[in-house]
Amino acid sequence: MSQYVFGVDIGGTTVKLGFFEANGNVVDKWEIPTRTENGGEAILPDVAESIQKKMQEKGITKDAVAGVGVGVPGPVDADGVVHVAVNLGWGVFNVSETLSGLLDGMEVKTGNDANVAALGEMWKGGGQGYKNMVAVTLGTGVGGGIIINGEILSGAVGAGGEIGHIHVEDDEQDICGCKNRGCLEQYASATGVVRLAKRKLQGDEESVLRNGELSAKAVFDAVKAGDKVAIWVAQQFGYYLGKGLAAVAGVVNPEAFVIGGGVSKAGEVLFEYIKPYYESYVFHASRNVDFKLATLGNDAGIYGAAKMVLD
Repeated sequence: MSQYVFGVDIGGTTVKLGFFEANGNVVDKWEIPTRTENGGEAILPDVAESIQKKMQEKGITKDAVAGVGVGVPGPVDADGVVHVAVNLGWGVFNVSETLSGLLDGMEVKTGNDANVAALGEMWKGGGQGYKNMVAVTLGTGVGGGIIINGEILSGAVGAGGEIGHIHVEDDEQDICGCKNRGCLEQYASATGVVRLAKRKLQGDEESVLRNGELSAKAVFDAVKAGDKVAIWVAQQFGYYLGKGLAAVAGVVNPEAFVIGGGVSKAGEVLFEYIKPYYESYVFHASRNVDFKLATLGNDAGIYGAAKMVLD
C-alpha cells in the first residue's frame, strides 16, 4: 500500500501544497505563487515541479505515493475536466490528465475547491463524525461544499454546492459577481456584511462603525460590544443566511453545517443570528441540525484534496 499522498489547493494568488501520510498526518506543507499570466499555462507545470522537488528532498519514489489530489476554483466534473476557472485564466480542459502527464503517470484526482475543502473538514476538521454535512465558506464570496454519505456531491459539471448564488432577495438593485441580483453572497459574505453596514450607516444612527476601517470583523466586534447598528447588520446577515441554509437543508437534509471563511472568525456569536431564522424557515425534519465552526482554516483544501485520492 502507498504510504503518502499530496494535496494541492490552487488559489488565485498562491498554490498551497501538502505532503501527507496515508492516515492524514501532515508531513510538510508549503506554498508557491500562482502564475496566472498567459492563460495560467505555467500553473500545473509549477505544481508538478514542486511535487517532484519535494519527493527528491524526502527520498520518496513514485511507488510510495498514492497520488495527487487537486482543488480548483471553478466547476470540475467527475472526469477531472475544469469548466472555466476565471481567476486562473483557464478555459475547459482536463486537469487530472494534464497534471498526471507532467508527473510521469501518477494518479491525479481533481475537484472544485469549495467541495474539496468540505471533504477536508469532514475528514480532519469541524465536520468529523458527520457523513452528511454542508460546509459553508464565508469569505470574499460565499462558497459551499456538500457531503452526502461521506462523498462530495459535485453535480453534472461540478457546480453543485454553489450556495452563494441562491436567490434570497427580490428587491436587490445591485448586481452580484455572477451577473444576477439578490444572491446570498451579496449579504452573507465578508463584502456583503460591509455592504449592509454601509447601507445602514447612510442614516444618522450613532455607531462605533463610523470610526476606523469598516470590515466584517469590525461589525461583529461591535455586535459583541452591543452597538445597535452592528446588531441590525448581524440580524440581516442571519436572516439571509438562515433563509438560504434552510433552502439547502430542504434538498440535502444534512446532519451539520460547518461554517468557515474569514467571517467565521467572529465565532459562535454568528449562530445566535443564523439559527432563529434557519429554524423558522426550514422543513421540520431538518430543524435539529448542528452548527459547527470549521477548524482547518486555509488548510482545509489540501486535506480534502489528499482525502479525494485516498477514497
